[in-house]
Amino acid sequence: MPTANPSSPRLPVVFIPHGGGPWPFVELGLPKAEVQALATYLGQVGQRLATPPKALLVISAHWEERVPTVMTSTAPPILYDYGGFPPEAYRITWPAPGHPGLAARVRELLSGAGFSTAEDSERGYDHGTFIPLKLTYPEADIPCVQLSLKQGLDPAEHLAMGRALAPLRDEGVFIIGSGMTFHNLRAFGDPRAQDISAKFDAWVQDAATSPSAERDAKLTQWTQAPYARLVHPREEHLLPLMVVAGAAGADRGTTAWSGSMMGARISGFQFG
Repeated sequence: MPTANPSSPRLPVVFIPHGGGPWPFVELGLPKAEVQALATYLGQVGQRLATPPKALLVISAHWEERVPTVMTSTAPPILYDYGGFPPEAYRITWPAPGHPGLAARVRELLSGAGFSTAEDSERGYDHGTFIPLKLTYPEADIPCVQLSLKQGLDPAEHLAMGRALAPLRDEGVFIIGSGMTFHNLRAFGDPRAQDISAKFDAWVQDAATSPSAERDAKLTQWTQAPYARLVHPREEHLLPLMVVAGAAGADRGTTAWSGSMMGARISGFQFG
């Protein structure tokens, strides 16, 4: 596992919207301008780093376990955790190697913060990882580890997870939260979603870009945001932002990208 190097800059942390299903690698009838805008942003995420990362740690909205759990395979398979798409959706590849050493370091840091942890040697990259990162790192040559969310989806716990993982930023690890600031599958495409999502997204942007103490307090109480439960009937797609915000420490966030998906407003953030 890489160790801290005083001559290397601290890496930022990011929260990225990962879109829906196997987009943009399969034609889904989504508005082309929306698809292109989000794909372009995701393709530029890695280019914003001052130095290339030694490894990636991804917290995906699509994995929950009783305790925070890491993937330990040296060659994780692809987990096609979606259904009802054309055959080509199940042939998408992203063969990034795993990193058991990083997985062990993640467990060490979380255990030091009082979390029980576990590992999974068989699980593969879900579409919250392999779809957006196929755009960000198409060569798939940087080792990657996925970390699960913790069942219960307590925002304060996930902020604490992120705080525990912050030292990885000085060890060459790029921490990526993969979710969506809008995730109500029944409301995508509904004309009302544009106004509802815009109000919630404005709140998220304000929270994410606030000074750290204010930011964390707001994110902990995210259900008080406008239309919170309409935008997130279940909050798993927002929780990766909590982990990233925790890892950000005192670094203030910026809105790295804001756009739309099927008419709903969504945003991505960078800290540091």
